[in-house]
Amino acid sequence: MAWSNTLLQIHIKSPSIPSLLFPHSLAKRSPFLLNPNPINPIPRSLRMQFLHRPNAVPLVSRAMDIIQSSPPTWQSAVLSNLLIFVVGTPLLVAGLSLSGICAAFLLGTLTWRAFGSLGFLLVASYFVIGTAVTKVKMAQKEAQGVAEKRKGRRGPGSVIGSSAAGCVCAVLTIYGVGGEAFTRLWRLGFIASFCTKLSDTVSSEIGKAYGKTTYLVTNFQIVPRGTEGAVSVEGTVAGLLASILLATIGCLLGEISVPEVLICVIASQIANLGESIIGAAFQGKEGFRWLNNDAVNVINISIGCILAVLMQQLLQNWQMCNKYSNDLANLERFSNDMEKH
Repeated sequence: MAWSNTLLQIHIKSPSIPSLLFPHSLAKRSPFLLNPNPINPIPRSLRMQFLHRPNAVPLVSRAMDIIQSSPPTWQSAVLSNLLIFVVGTPLLVAGLSLSGICAAFLLGTLTWRAFGSLGFLLVASYFVIGTAVTKVKMAQKEAQGVAEKRKGRRGPGSVIGSSAAGCVCAVLTIYGVGGEAFTRLWRLGFIASFCTKLSDTVSSEIGKAYGKTTYLVTNFQIVPRGTEGAVSVEGTVAGLLASILLATIGCLLGEISVPEVLICVIASQIANLGESIIGAAFQGKEGFRWLNNDAVNVINISIGCILAVLMQQLLQNWQMCNKYSNDLANLERFSNDMEKH
């Protein structure tokens, strides 16, 4: 009896032990008993597929890896432009026709492949500034009959005419023509071509909007606004500032140096002067009907591009000659000192 009382006391005083600590003691029933409020558990087959599935990189992550490829690839160029063009559709539609957008896509892809995201950003800056200035006083320009067609929305001819020289520099860079020594020259020519074209666009549009007096650069005869080859003080100053701005953007992006900014600006102004002379002397004249705005644009930016490359090459040669002369003078001085001693 005493023994049974002792067992009873032990049974009463012993704390209850959760049955979960001894799962083997549970009845072999549905696992739902372990969770009184089950919420659509994942089927075992799906869970096993998930656990044994290969470690695939998510699509977005893979796309970002392609875009950030260094050096740029054709894949990264196409994918980047596709994404940017989709996001920037409202701005593109404001400045380009549908066929112009297609031409711009090819230009953007080529630019990204050759010069990466920074080169693309420079061209994007050119497009934004050029589009904005084309819209300045559009109603006044249309009333005077000097506005760009389609309310300033440029077509493929304008895109190609504005970028032909830059595309050549991009191709030369992609295929490494001239080796590493010429890569920087092609980059300089690329930027100079767009500085030239932006300067031309801004000077023309601002001149048509605000120019008080416009005259032919060949004989200084006063002519109406919008006349081919005509210039104005307001437009010329605006064009100069535009070339300085774009060249400075290129410098801030690390694409060109400060001396090369000066080269781009000088080359663009000489090229624009040449374009005004060609426009005044030949454009629209008998025997030069083929010389339309797009053809003149190609000549203009080609002059700016070639001038910049030649100026930089001459500057480099001059610096090398100076260095050689200094080294020779130092050698002679050293030889004289040795003879004295």
